[in-house]
Amino acid sequence: PPALAPLLKQWYQRRVRGIMEHGSELSKTVATFILQKILLDDHGLAYICYTFERFKSVTSVLQTMVDSLVREPSARLLKHVVRCYLRLTDNPRAKEALNRTLMPAQLKDGTILQMVGEDSSTKRWIQMLQRNLSNAPKSSQPQPQQF
Repeated sequence: PPALAPLLKQWYQRRVRGIMEHGSELSKTVATFILQKILLDDHGLAYICYTFERFKSVTSVLQTMVDSLVREPSARLLKHVVRCYLRLTDNPRAKEALNRTLMPAQLKDGTILQMVGEDSSTKRWIQMLQRNLSNAPKSSQPQPQQF
């Protein structure tokens, strides 16, 4: 959609990434929410997954977020991070790459569930994410540099 195009520009992706890596908890939550909304749009998901470099950039910053959540838990931020990963599994190539090497161990093995508390939605999304990854085809081919 035309309204989404300006959000997908490379300069914006860099800005959101910077906030996600170095901002306050509230700033990180807002930036991750924006990324989540971009990914929830089919055009946004396609844009992020179009090249391996874009996809790797997004998963790299999400990994950083998971690492920081282990040190400084935030259920509100975790909810958006999980939704981003879950949406990425809707793309077959992204799902395969996540399943191979790019999914944080804390999400794969469920140790992050301790942080969720009583939030049944986030618990359900983590379980869906784990199920999606367990259903991913295992490939022995090397990871492509471009999707």
